[in-house]
Amino acid sequence: MASPSFRAPTARVAQIAWDASTQSLTPDEYLPSWVFTSKLVAKPDQLIKRRGKAGLLKLNADWPDAKAWIAARAGQPQKVGVFTLTQQVEAVTGRLTHFLVEPFCPHAPETEFYVCINSAREGDYVLFTHEGGVDVGDVDAKAKKLLIPANPQEPFPPREQWTRTLLPEVPENKKEFLTDFLVRLYSVYVDLHFAYLEINPLVVTDDQVYYLDMAAKLDQTADYLCGPKWAIAREPSAYGEASAPTSGALTEDRGPPMVWPAPFGRELTAEEAYISKLDAGTGASLKLTVLNAAGRIWTMVAGGGASVVYSDAIAAHGFAHELANYGEYSGAPTETQTFEYAKTLLDLMTRGEPHPDGKLLIIGGGIANFTNVAATFKGIIRALKQFKPLLVKHQVRIFVRRGGPNYQEGLRAMRLLGEELGVPIQVYGPETHITDIVPLALGLKRPEDMVLNEAGSMAPASVQQEAPAQAAPTESTTPNVGAVNLVTGERIQPQDQIVHFQTDDSTKRPWFMPFDEHTRSLVYGLQPRAIQGMLDFDFACGREKPSVAAMVYPFGGHHIQKFYWGTKETLLPVYQSLQEAVKKHPDVDVVVNFASSRSVYSSSLEVLAIPQIRALALIAEGVPERYAREILWRAKNASVLVIGPATVGGIKPGCFRIGNSGGMMDNIVASKLYRAGSVGYVSKSGGMSNELNNILSFTTNGTYEGIAIGGDRYPATTFIDHLLRYENDPNCKMLVLLGEVGGVEEYRVIEAVQQGRITKPIVAWAIGTCASMFTTEVQFGHAGSMANSEAETANAKNAAMRAAGFVVPDTFEDMPTVLCRTYERLVQNGRIKPKDERPPPPIPMDYKWAQELGMVRKPAAFISTISDERGAELMYSGVKISDVFGSNMGIGGVVSLLWFKRPLPPVCTKFIEMTLMLTADHGPAVSGAMNTIITSRAGKDLISSLVSGLLTIGDRFGGALDNAAREFSSAFDRGLTPREFVDSMRKANKLIPGIGHRIKSVSNPDYRVEVVKDYVQKNFESHKLLDYALAVEKVTTAKKDTLILNVDGCIAVCFVDLLRGSGAFTPEEADEYVQIGALNGLFTLGRTIGFIGHHLDQKRLKTPLYRHPADDFHIEMATPSRVVGNYDPHHQ
Repeated sequence: MASPSFRAPTARVAQIAWDASTQSLTPDEYLPSWVFTSKLVAKPDQLIKRRGKAGLLKLNADWPDAKAWIAARAGQPQKVGVFTLTQQVEAVTGRLTHFLVEPFCPHAPETEFYVCINSAREGDYVLFTHEGGVDVGDVDAKAKKLLIPANPQEPFPPREQWTRTLLPEVPENKKEFLTDFLVRLYSVYVDLHFAYLEINPLVVTDDQVYYLDMAAKLDQTADYLCGPKWAIAREPSAYGEASAPTSGALTEDRGPPMVWPAPFGRELTAEEAYISKLDAGTGASLKLTVLNAAGRIWTMVAGGGASVVYSDAIAAHGFAHELANYGEYSGAPTETQTFEYAKTLLDLMTRGEPHPDGKLLIIGGGIANFTNVAATFKGIIRALKQFKPLLVKHQVRIFVRRGGPNYQEGLRAMRLLGEELGVPIQVYGPETHITDIVPLALGLKRPEDMVLNEAGSMAPASVQQEAPAQAAPTESTTPNVGAVNLVTGERIQPQDQIVHFQTDDSTKRPWFMPFDEHTRSLVYGLQPRAIQGMLDFDFACGREKPSVAAMVYPFGGHHIQKFYWGTKETLLPVYQSLQEAVKKHPDVDVVVNFASSRSVYSSSLEVLAIPQIRALALIAEGVPERYAREILWRAKNASVLVIGPATVGGIKPGCFRIGNSGGMMDNIVASKLYRAGSVGYVSKSGGMSNELNNILSFTTNGTYEGIAIGGDRYPATTFIDHLLRYENDPNCKMLVLLGEVGGVEEYRVIEAVQQGRITKPIVAWAIGTCASMFTTEVQFGHAGSMANSEAETANAKNAAMRAAGFVVPDTFEDMPTVLCRTYERLVQNGRIKPKDERPPPPIPMDYKWAQELGMVRKPAAFISTISDERGAELMYSGVKISDVFGSNMGIGGVVSLLWFKRPLPPVCTKFIEMTLMLTADHGPAVSGAMNTIITSRAGKDLISSLVSGLLTIGDRFGGALDNAAREFSSAFDRGLTPREFVDSMRKANKLIPGIGHRIKSVSNPDYRVEVVKDYVQKNFESHKLLDYALAVEKVTTAKKDTLILNVDGCIAVCFVDLLRGSGAFTPEEADEYVQIGALNGLFTLGRTIGFIGHHLDQKRLKTPLYRHPADDFHIEMATPSRVVGNYDPHHQ
């Protein structure tokens, strides 16, 4: 597109950083040479788009002047270790810590231009004006605009269109040159996944382009794609600079680590940085923003949307100035992660002097879809117990509200904690409105007013819309496996419990009804828990067939997975490709895509290329914005309804459930999602969609269909897409919209209402009303929850929707009331005809989940008492692995923990290590080593060679340790003298184990024995059995000088002395360890080292297959003494 002769200008920029620890700037020696010889421009590398108007530019200065200007703003060390100077910019106060120095570029005003590229849902806009600089004015009004469409079916604007549209007022001699630059700039914008880019001024001379100031935003979710490219831009050598001093840590890319700074005026505290680091290292979401460290009200809220409505509720009651923090934890964090999160927050909360009015801790949250509430509460409870004294000191009152999987156990644990903690704890579940604990905590509501379905007299008595009733599933009367049919005499087989379903042709549905009770889907990815949840929902709804036909998993072979269908089972195939799956299942028209953020783009394009698919749900979070936008346009072109990305999905009661939508089955039943209601809703938040299900089940006849579109910047479908479907669906009588701060999609719904395209009543609310009350910019839980203009604020949206005739409550807490009133009005005018509720269906529960809830029990098949890896750290017999290393106990200490279930004194662990060293090898000729060598030379692997050698260990090889320990201990315990012991063994015609050596003798002692004897005699408090064995040696060597105490015998008797004399074992335990083979274990463990060495030695030498020489065998074929029959093969 651009001219081949175009050459990009050389970047010349130096980065100057303020080091708070040393109170100094980047040293001169790390700056490029041109800094000291050129006229310069200095400015902060912060305050995007606000530097010029704030007077934060130093122009036409030499380096000493520029350095002094920077130093005056970065902070002179007036007090050691204290940042004494802050820089006020407009209405925000913050510290300036990073600066840029560039060559000063003298130029005429008429050479200044302005260019901006901004991404929107419909495409990328290129804005250009022929006038740039600080006083550029209202760019949106005066700039020429060119749209590069996101729709891949629309052509890319040709070069002539760029020139004609953007550069009509540019001198002719600069048009071609500028066109080249703009086209290439846009290519970089796309390639590096920018979300926004502005250059002002862009100076264009006759032969060169200078971009004097640039502001830009990168899409952080594209880090996995662009990380190496971004790193090149950060590397100092790209600007001709010497490398600045670093900590020496190696990063994953070239250049310094990527930094995503907090907004100016909000430097991350150490606690915020710690939580941010935790968040980066987990698939869960952990966020913390300290708003007012001295505030009384602290929140610990589960869920992105829920965290916003809690902050809204606090602000709506006039306590925004008391709100100390904003934050959330979601996405099923582990117990350890929630412990660290809660511990950090409680540490902040309990600092300083107690407040005279005490403090409030609100542990809130919505109804979780898949997070085990009890498991996450365990981490919070651990933290609360740790801070018990400080919580009492600061008079903290705690209010808890939560729902979701296993919430009953979690709330029960919280109630019990209140009795132990010594601070008031009030605990509520989904029977209350999500934010009702806020006015309760603030003293504005009484506990008796907390029950949701008793709030007002408007709760409907009959709650089901008149519609074809679906039969509840009935319990099967099929006999149990193994039972005998009394008529036929056949025994029931296991496969008789498996239910099979036939594949039919797909049924056509109207465009506004993507899901019904016959919908069949594919699940992309192995998600057995989500699939089982979908099948349980299907069974509860009385569906004839499961909604999941098969799974697609490209990384595994074709196979079958088994799932429950009620109390029976069914089989679902797993395919490697989508094409094969849809070919085998022509009735499938929905795909639920659980692919990761890195692979969801390619898999979604593959789905959209299949004409059979009419709906697609994208669950993954963190999809790059450019990819998400391309998916939405390709989906429109293919007439495919896409929900997501970053969504939990949606649910159509009585018909179809996407993934984990609606939560566990107890919530499905409680919210009456097993049958259709009359209210269709659309929300951004998945957690808040469960709250809407809950509220609607109390205040109306329930949900007809609910969709969570996802909180990303570019959801494939928005509020208007689904509300128009509900408008055209005659079974949906009432609409609910739950919007939020950021974006303009609510205004599209307002426009549709004003145009008469939507006529059904809409109850609406936009969360995030608290944003305007914060003194600093806060990024809420969802990526799109950031207002870029007044119109995008939640307050402005609520006012606009109210003015357009929507039913908008005064606060979110009033939502149940207005829903109930609107529903009752529809009942009164006959739009909704209630019908008696049918009882909820019986839902079989998985044994594993029932066991976790404490509803069933079974004995464990195995018992282990020596190690546990289920907690935060691996533990050896109750000792954390960190303590194992911290104490320097060595391998002997690890053996003592895992073999003897206790830490032994250092003198004992040293003896164990000596034993391993002494028994590690005994040359290649012994039977075990020889077996290992022969097996290795046969080409076998390490394990085979090792096992071959270990199998030779027994009574004849290595077994002398156990036998010597038993015989010497027995003789000593029976009180036999050494001579009586030797005589008794001779009379029994038995050799004394541990006595005798083929080479060593009294005059030629075994050094190994001497080492062991010397160590034991010097370090063991008691060595009675060693003394006894040495006395026996005197008896045996009197007969023959080679009948000495050998190394096996010496180790054996010394080990018995260790067991009996260390004080760590009872006499019974000491005898038991001898009997169960602990000594043989030491020999086996030690000799394993040598066997591995022999195997590696043979592999290193590349030795061939071994064949033993035939002359080393004496072969004698004996003649049979008696022959029966004729064995001559030549006999006829």
